[in-house]
Amino acid sequence: MASAVTELESVLQKELEGEVRFDSHTRHLFSTDASLYAIEPVGVVFPRHADDVVATVSTAVQFGVPVLPRGGGTSLAGQTVGRAVVMDFSRHMHHLVALEPQTRTARVQPGLVQDELNLAAQPLGLFFAPDTSTSNRATLGGMIGNNSCGARSARYGMTIDHVEALDVVLCDASRARFQAMPPDEAARRARATGVEGRLYRELPALVSAHERAIREDFPPYWRRSGGYRLERLLPDAGPMNLSRIVVGSEGTLAVVVEAEVKLVPHPRAVSGVAGHFHSVADAVAAVEAARECDAAAIELVDRFILDLARRSPSHAHLVSVLEGEPGALLWTEFYGDTPAEAEACADLLVRRWSATRHGYAVTRASSPAQLKAFRELRKAGLGLLTAAGQGRERSIAFVEDTAVDPARLSEYTARFAAILDRHQLRAGFYGHASAGCLHIRPFMDLARPGEVARMRAVAEEVSELVVAFGGMNSSEHGDGLVRGEFSRRHFGDELYGAMREVKRIFDPDGRLNPGKKVDTPLMTENLRDPALPEAVPLTTAFRFDHSDGWRGAANRCARIGACRKGPDSGGTMCPSFMATRDEQHSTRGRANALVRVLSLADPRAALGEPDLHEALDLCVGCKACKRECPLSVDMAAMKAEALSHYHRVHGVPLRTRLFGNARTVNRLGAALAPVSNWVAGARAGSGLRERLTGIDRRRALPRFRRETLSRWFARRMPVPQAAKSRGPVVFLADSFTSYSEPEIGISAIELLERAGYEVRLESDVCCGRSLISNGMLDEARTQHARLIGRLAPIAARGVPIAGCEPSCVFTLRDELVSLSGDMAGADAVARQAVLVDDLLAEALDDGTLAVPHESTGAAHPVLLHMHCHQKAAGATGGSAALLRHLPGAKVTVLDAGCCGMAGSFGFEREHYDLSMQIGGMRLFPAVRQSAPETLIAATGVSCRQQIAHGTGRPAAHPVVLLHQSIIGP
Repeated sequence: MASAVTELESVLQKELEGEVRFDSHTRHLFSTDASLYAIEPVGVVFPRHADDVVATVSTAVQFGVPVLPRGGGTSLAGQTVGRAVVMDFSRHMHHLVALEPQTRTARVQPGLVQDELNLAAQPLGLFFAPDTSTSNRATLGGMIGNNSCGARSARYGMTIDHVEALDVVLCDASRARFQAMPPDEAARRARATGVEGRLYRELPALVSAHERAIREDFPPYWRRSGGYRLERLLPDAGPMNLSRIVVGSEGTLAVVVEAEVKLVPHPRAVSGVAGHFHSVADAVAAVEAARECDAAAIELVDRFILDLARRSPSHAHLVSVLEGEPGALLWTEFYGDTPAEAEACADLLVRRWSATRHGYAVTRASSPAQLKAFRELRKAGLGLLTAAGQGRERSIAFVEDTAVDPARLSEYTARFAAILDRHQLRAGFYGHASAGCLHIRPFMDLARPGEVARMRAVAEEVSELVVAFGGMNSSEHGDGLVRGEFSRRHFGDELYGAMREVKRIFDPDGRLNPGKKVDTPLMTENLRDPALPEAVPLTTAFRFDHSDGWRGAANRCARIGACRKGPDSGGTMCPSFMATRDEQHSTRGRANALVRVLSLADPRAALGEPDLHEALDLCVGCKACKRECPLSVDMAAMKAEALSHYHRVHGVPLRTRLFGNARTVNRLGAALAPVSNWVAGARAGSGLRERLTGIDRRRALPRFRRETLSRWFARRMPVPQAAKSRGPVVFLADSFTSYSEPEIGISAIELLERAGYEVRLESDVCCGRSLISNGMLDEARTQHARLIGRLAPIAARGVPIAGCEPSCVFTLRDELVSLSGDMAGADAVARQAVLVDDLLAEALDDGTLAVPHESTGAAHPVLLHMHCHQKAAGATGGSAALLRHLPGAKVTVLDAGCCGMAGSFGFEREHYDLSMQIGGMRLFPAVRQSAPETLIAATGVSCRQQIAHGTGRPAAHPVVLLHQSIIGP
């Protein structure tokens, strides 16, 4: 068997232009998706074009192995895992082929992400109507496979209603185009040999033979993603179009390589109403009134999820506009040709709810920002629930996709809740109330004895409940492995038998994603979590607060793929994935890789594996995952931990020692300036530097200053006492503010003193940021012990410890505590660590510090880019507020992601190109497109270096700009 797999890999390597990976590391990464299941694939290929797909299927036929198409791997039912050759379409086949405004259609490759299509269509006033909560990473191929829909399905229908044609590869590696087919053309194709001819001959006969069952045995409710959509092939459904049965087939009938989809016009005006209710039952009872008022969307969110949002740093602002603490929220949207028309519908609903005493309050929304906030709150439900488990407990997706007629939703919801109560399970309730769809995910620990049996019992009862209500078990998330076994119960023997025949006609040898849709295994087979062996205890430098230690922290990743969004979706996570679109460079991929290694019998040796090092190597340590990942998976810390173990196996390279000890290097450089600057800048030496240290010759090194910050502080004249004393403050001089950018420290100190602070300069201790990033954790802890010894007594008295470099300040708040172990005083230092920007903004707000109105340096537009660690800590307000105090300043805060420099990362030869690619995705274009008079501000030293290098425009620290306006250059 091993030799056959090796030969299969070899043949695929020769036949495909795209990558072929059969290594154990890659197989593990693709063994899971966002579902409960784990099945290791035979191997993974990354096709570049349709010919690669043909070659993959042809080779699979030759070797007798299945193939499995995969998009973003966000499926909740296990559709995208299996013992097969997985084809990842998201990496290369993700292009918008054509956009046709006249016909309102788009031709797309299967790996194109939904938001990327909508962004391209937006200038034309069009969008792809199915509206998934995972739209920033859900691919069109995956949506076609699942027959996805989302929040506005009651208005726009499902994906199947928006697919015009599909270009596919069939089970014998032949190609076909499925589209509306006139009868004479269908008859002509039926005379052909091969798979396509068989389809046009046998499918009409099958539909005719089972017409009664097709018309009568499908569950009556329209929102269907379960089974095969045979009713769409009935004669009265219009011209024969085989794309209608491929949509929702989960890759079991054909492999989609291109799709033609319909687009719809954006509503000209939108008005939103958020109804506040004391309970879910009260909210559900109010749904019918909203439907009667023609609401385009009616979204339910319960107290459980609202409370989770309040406690989430990323989502708390979304619930701040609510009145009181509702037990449930109904978010409704109304569309119109004019604002008045949309508002009139919203007014009607408010009056009806008031007259019938439904709800205790409403919040109106009509501005784009308000509408976006409420939509984000609803879309956050999956991530918030996923993060809410305690210990090994998770919110489990196995009964989360049912739908019934909304007119019966109230009774159905009550009976569903009774099932959960009977089994003593808690769950959050949310979903698309306009379409009767509930996403309910009970919290369970499947490793607990008896828990799998309890899950199955709940699934059985819910399935019976759905049948009793004439609803659908799979309404938009598909069947996959979790619901396929219940299909016979929902469709009946004859209709289910006809669906098995569909599979036989399309794929007689079971080549395409077998075990899904029909003839699926029991839902309790191939479960992911219970298979984990007991973790081998490992001593770690970081304190991973999880019952399963470091592995448990990595396995918090629920595989929902929030880290797989593209650069145009906003936010920062995950920069290297945005650039490479490679699963192993996503936070999910890295967490998955760590789980594998930490589950091995000898994880210490495995932590030195090249595959793991390669997966972690492109993590830039931005820490965005700690904030933007719903599970707060802190990959920056885990990479640093893994690097420290890697160094124990392989030793610490020279370049790593140089960058890790950046403070020492910078101090020496300043002491030897200007000679050090001449040597560093000499063109003749750049090649030698690159060969010896791996520092890319294209990257300029920082300029050292002989007049360091500490020298300036020691010789400066005493400053006048401010009118109001704000007490003492410690200014922590970082490695760059001290030795290469002392003007930032000077500006900060003079402004702090003018604001009334008594400044003490601390330049002899270090936060250890560069040591941590380079995996030199023992050395970092030594630095921390010294820093804590020096600063803890001061911090205990409530004295702020301020700095200008965000990476240093937030190292004190975060890693200092995690790495300190039992060091007393670490918490006190962390509590007092603050950005200088925040202190100055506070002084500006209360008038202690003022900018003269006659200041001429402020009347400029200002573009502000903030350091990733600052954004990850949610501490961006002070820097922006500081700049907004400048007279006439119009401040634009960029949502430009990571700059790509990431400390030493952008200096390293093997990372330079990727560093520039990351910067070039959003940051460089924003700077280049700004007007020449625009001031560019950036809070991080790496950001300023990268902006200057990538755009040729200098960037200043906000504190320097403020200093120029108040005190002068």
